[in-house]
Amino acid sequence: NSLSGPIPADISKQLPFITNLDLSYNSFSGEIPESLANCTYLNIVNLQNNKLTGAIPGQLGILSRLSQFNVANNQLSGPIPSSFGKFASSNFANQDLCGRPLSNDCTATSSSRTGVIIGSAVGGAVIMFIIVGVILFIFLRKMPAKKKEKDLEENKWAKNIKSAKGAKVSMFEKSVAKMKLNDLMKATGDFTKDNIIGSGRSGTMYKATLPDGSFLAIKRLQDTQHSESQFASEMSTLGSVRQRNLLPLLGYCIAKKERLLVYKYMPKGSLYDQLHQQTSEKKALEWPLRLKIAIGSAKGLAWLHHSCNPRILHRNISSKCILLDDDYDPKISDFGLARLMNPIDTHLSTFVNGEFGDLGYVAPEYARTLVATPKGDVYSFGVVLLELVTGEEPTQVKNAPENFKGSLVDWITYLSNNAILQDAVDKSLIGKDHDAELLQFMKVACSCVLSAPKERPTMFEVYQLMRAIGEKYHFSAADDELTMQPQNAEAEKLDELIVAN
Repeated sequence: NSLSGPIPADISKQLPFITNLDLSYNSFSGEIPESLANCTYLNIVNLQNNKLTGAIPGQLGILSRLSQFNVANNQLSGPIPSSFGKFASSNFANQDLCGRPLSNDCTATSSSRTGVIIGSAVGGAVIMFIIVGVILFIFLRKMPAKKKEKDLEENKWAKNIKSAKGAKVSMFEKSVAKMKLNDLMKATGDFTKDNIIGSGRSGTMYKATLPDGSFLAIKRLQDTQHSESQFASEMSTLGSVRQRNLLPLLGYCIAKKERLLVYKYMPKGSLYDQLHQQTSEKKALEWPLRLKIAIGSAKGLAWLHHSCNPRILHRNISSKCILLDDDYDPKISDFGLARLMNPIDTHLSTFVNGEFGDLGYVAPEYARTLVATPKGDVYSFGVVLLELVTGEEPTQVKNAPENFKGSLVDWITYLSNNAILQDAVDKSLIGKDHDAELLQFMKVACSCVLSAPKERPTMFEVYQLMRAIGEKYHFSAADDELTMQPQNAEAEKLDELIVAN
């Protein structure tokens, strides 16, 4: 095309749910609008080969879903946001851009330019004036970006519900003391960002410290279109769901437009944290522990599919919603919450980043059918199993060749087709007398992520296979076996098995 002019400043209002913005190879001019940061579903931004000027807005750094960002061959200048250092340097080929992933350092560039200014200035007072002016310019230029980022993180919503602090917290557990909204606000420091312990599609989780020193986890639910009575009904159903590998819903609170859920606090965080956010103090999980987590998680999800009444589809399975207690026993969270999100639409973002899960976990058929199914949950769980056995993230494979741009499932498929599947196993697990179990585990994971839904096993079958692999460890007691509800042929064909109306 030969489109020209500035990119609309209100692009986020015109295209709030866009996931792929490709304006490359045109003649767009002006600056990249800051409001683009409000298009939170963006996965791909291609703006290369235009006539764009100015800096890359720092606010774009909050677009956590971005897998591709390209602004090459423009007239951009200034520092590249630090979070963009993961992209290829060729994506930022502009004469005056600096910082990672480019080789030219912003500090060095700044020093060079200051030297030119000093050399051309007359008198110490003039030089000082210029330096102070440059510092103020940089500070004032960055301030709007920092302010907007801070505003996004601030808990303004919590201040809006202070007038409802007497609102009752409806509890399902008699062992938990009766509370009001005011108690939750005190326990979370008015839901300060310092107490955030996780966030995802369904909402943000806060750590709550009670007066007796014990802890709870409070989830602020993301947008829900349900009325108070509908929401209370859904909560009553979810509050009655009890299984040892599911994170129990202890209670809920309705405060104006806000919906808060009360859960048990899981001290070991999420499986994602344990696998992908290792530090010097946090060592890699050993194989028996990973297998234990896989078996328990499989059991919890199989119970939701086959034994719970009513049966429940999770629809958002990922390593971030598998939480771990002090003994690393897994607890699946967020089950039933997809039901409470905004109604399903047919927009692309729905199945990529919304109703059907996070990027990297979504079953391929959802792009075509837009219908949630048990086999879709199986696919997502298969990705979690691959994370456990490879140590890799769903959308970023560190051990793949540098030119590989696919997902974890794509990489596994490539290795399987070339009969070198063993190359994908986490190197820290090999050679410790577990190699046979690792390959068996890998095969089960691969069967879960097959492209044809009918070829994938059921969650009950996945649990049985996992249990057989870990039989010698005695993770499951003999009286703790999973039983299936009798199902007729018609029930097997149901597209959605979620919390009933």
